[in-house]
Amino acid sequence: MGLTRRSFLKILAAGTAAAAAPLAGGGLVRRFRIRPGSPNLPAFVASRETPGTVVHLSGLPNSGGDVAVAYAAEPNTRTGPGEAGRRWVMVIDLARCDGCRECTRACTAMHFVPPGQEWIRVYEMKDHEEAAPYWFPRPCMQCDNAPCVKVCPVSAAWKREDGIVMQDTSRCIGCRFCIAACPYGARSFNWVEPPHTPEELAKPDDIEWNFRHRKGTTEKCIFCPGLIKQGKLPACADACPMGAIYFGDQVEDAVTNSQGETVRFSELIKENAGYRSLEELGTEPRVYYLPPRKRIYPAPPAEPEPATMGGHR
Repeated sequence: MGLTRRSFLKILAAGTAAAAAPLAGGGLVRRFRIRPGSPNLPAFVASRETPGTVVHLSGLPNSGGDVAVAYAAEPNTRTGPGEAGRRWVMVIDLARCDGCRECTRACTAMHFVPPGQEWIRVYEMKDHEEAAPYWFPRPCMQCDNAPCVKVCPVSAAWKREDGIVMQDTSRCIGCRFCIAACPYGARSFNWVEPPHTPEELAKPDDIEWNFRHRKGTTEKCIFCPGLIKQGKLPACADACPMGAIYFGDQVEDAVTNSQGETVRFSELIKENAGYRSLEELGTEPRVYYLPPRKRIYPAPPAEPEPATMGGHR
């Protein structure tokens, strides 16, 4: 007997605790305790013959009298051609970003991003009251120590060998653990069925392009691996008119922007005091930032000060 995504989500909601234990074959078994007497909740265990599936047993009470529900988290064997030997990295020069949000629009158009989502969001930042504001684009950080991957109970999120954190909406059960775990707010959730254009429906259901969008699933930026495979820049980097977004291979020590400027990644970071957002959390992001020094555009307009009674300060 198979288990649907919705049924499994209901069982997750009924669980009171979770633990992980090794499974033969290199996967994980995640067990969820269900209180004795819980109605209409059969016992399920991981199938050793077919990794990543759940099978139904007539009953499997443990010594405590409650029932165990287990799911086999599939080992990461989804490695595509060309991934080995690559380590993709992004560098965003905050001194060049003028807040035009062309990166966001290009990303939305490329992936048919549902309304209300922005996979690369541009924030207006101000580090100190005496400092000038600046723009801060935030894609998914593609963390090497990704919290979202660690908490996903069904392996819908995983880390590729080339550094990209992927998301498979066909496996996602909508638990939103990944959203809670991500410190960057880089993930979105489809609460309703997203609208589908004829252009999107004409595309194949391919995780490397983030097609197709489904109700009850999480989504995010994935560095456009479909474009990378074609030797192109991700949509956001290619669309940036300021050349603020560099993208390339850390192994080759080379990154390129939309203006055709190719520079050494290591020198770019070292000479411009590059840093990573919230790197003190140990997430090991693959997105680097260059500080907004010597900006080549006017600073964002300052917010007007609130008026006081009678027009006096």
